This record gives sequence, structure tokens and C-alpha cells, in this order.
Amino acid sequence: MYKILILAGGYSNEKEISLITAKSVIYELKKKKNYKLLSIEPDGSFVKKLRKFKPNLVLNLLHGRYGEDGYIQSILESEKVKYSHSGVLSSSLAIDKEISKRIFIKNKILTPPYIKFTFKNNLNLKKLIIKIENKIKFPVVLKPINEGSSVGVIISNKKNFNKNLMKLEKFKEVLIEKYIPGREIQAAILGNKNLGIIELKPKRKFYDYKAKYSASAKTEHIIPVNISLKNLNKINFIALKAHKLLKCRGVSRSDFRFYKNKFYLLELNTQPGMTSLSLVPEIARYKNVSFIQLLEEIIKDASINK
Repeated sequence: MYKILILAGGYSNEKEISLITAKSVIYELKKKKNYKLLSIEPDGSFVKKLRKFKPNLVLNLLHGRYGEDGYIQSILESEKVKYSHSGVLSSSLAIDKEISKRIFIKNKILTPPYIKFTFKNNLNLKKLIIKIENKIKFPVVLKPINEGSSVGVIISNKKNFNKNLMKLEKFKEVLIEKYIPGREIQAAILGNKNLGIIELKPKRKFYDYKAKYSASAKTEHIIPVNISLKNLNKINFIALKAHKLLKCRGVSRSDFRFYKNKFYLLELNTQPGMTSLSLVPEIARYKNVSFIQLLEEIIKDASINK
């Protein structure tokens, strides 16, 4: 019997999504009789439960802070237990939107220009607006430095900038990024190979939290994507390059804007969702990779010292 400890829930703003992901995954894995499953949240008694269960591996289904940023990975490393998805360093690099952007820029991957803003610096807002107009121009995208699932993401023009910026004060640090219009295309990598791409047409302003996780948002998922073979190869090349640059493992999903025949990499997710509306399972299905096959690829890749 192969013992799998499933980590879900947690302390981030994406707790609810993590629990939905876990529900989908458990339902699928229960169809296989050779798995013994235990699902727990990473609370104060997490290590005690981990040691008692003695799993063959931990399937990390946490999203956002503490689960996707290297924190839980470092605990699992110290406990010398195999775990899924990316390791400590790649998780901490990918979730930090500024550091990952620096890596992309250094390696000639196109990403929207940005300004990092820290609230404690008390920068004069008039000066900040002048800086934005000189460096990146309005409209801009405001986003917390280290949240996922589009938590706290706001598209802002000059007129409502101050009001929108103050909405994010609780996050302490934000990225002010040039808004890139165009098509929203996402690319999945599985086990250091391109899995495929999908295009999203949100009925909302952009592919925000509600568009991602609510069926009522009626986001249109387009697969296959109507782009040239040259551009298909290009986006696949960039997604795989970013995955390898950050030394990701298992599965990753890169989010792009396609505008004026150029791909802008917005961010890379080391632990993409696995709900019924999630994109990676949908891309996999289109490529004739079933949900259980996808999960078993992720399980097979589990290790320590990543």
C-alpha cells in the first residue's frame, strides 16, 4: 500500500481553492486501490501527524503563501520526506513576482515593465504618479508581490490610482506593472516537457479570482488556440525556458499576454489548481492525458533536495 499524505487548506487567501483542489484529487486517487490517503491541514500538529502516518510522499496541494513559497517545502526537506511540485528555492523565487521578473528580464524573456512600491517608504504619491508616467504609463496593473490566484490584482488608470493603491496597503509591498492588453494565453509544463496551451476569454475585465474559480463568471476556455505554428513553438519555448530557469519540478503554468505578435510573461505558478475549472487538467485532457495520469506524473516526480 502506497501512503500519500495530502496537504490542503493552509493560511493563505487561497485556502478555499486549495481545499477544492484536494477534494478533486482525493476523488480521483480513491479510484486506485493501491493508495492509502490522509488529508490534513498544515496546522500546529502537522509534523506530529506526518511522523505518525509515515507517508511514502506528501502531495502538496497548498496554494499561495506558506504553501507555495518554500516555507512548507523547507519543513518537508528537514523531515526527509518526498514531496510533490517544486522545491524550496524555485517556490520562493516563483511566488515573488519581482524577483522572478528580474530573472526573466536578465534571461531575455519579455515581461511587462514595472515599479516596486513599498508602503512603509511613504513615497509622495504625486512623485509616484510622475514616475509611473515617465517609466511605464497608465493604465497599470497593481498586484501584491507574493500572492497567487489574482488575489488583490487591480487594473487602474490615473484617475483612480490613489484609491486603488490604498486598497492594497495590507500587503505592504506591491508591483505596479504596465497593463498589456491583448489575448490571455496560458502554457503548462509537466515533467520538463511542454504539455500544451489554452486561451481564456473572460467576460470580466480580466482573468481575476472570480473568473478563475466561479462557473458563473462564464470565462470562455479556448482549446486548441488559434495561433500560428511559429507562435505556438515560441510560447512553448518561453514557458519551458522559464520553468527551467526557476528550476521548477512536476508541473507549472505560465500566464502570458499576447499583444502585437509578442508574448509577455506575467508570472509562473509552481502549484496550479486542480479543480474542475482548472486549466492544467483541461490542457492535459485535450492532450489525452487523463486526470489520474496527470496526478501520477506529479506523484512520480516527488523527491527531496530539489
